Amino acid sequence: MCDELGLKEDYMQQMVEEQGGTSLCNINKTDKGCSEKQKEFIQKWSDKPLEEVQKQLQRLTGMVEKDGSSMKPDALTWIKHRMGIFKQLAKAKDEL
Repeated sequence: MCDELGLKEDYMQQMVEEQGGTSLCNINKTDKGCSEKQKEFIQKWSDKPLEEVQKQLQRLTGMVEKDGSSMKPDALTWIKHRMGIFKQLAKAKDEL
């Protein structure tokens, strides 16, 4: 690990997620890599039908494409995290 991010691996993960607009959160293993906010979001959306999940994914994708450059970094990161969760949920529901 580099010294700038401290001794904790959490700081490195946080920096990578923020800079890359990605997340290590896995809907099947929420105990590691998922924030409380992501866990609550997964719990809320895990029982929704595939069509609703896909609709929300399309909505968020459109928001990023249209307004992504003008969004606050925290808002954009949260949208990208939700998109990742929706993609995982859609894939899991499609495989059923």
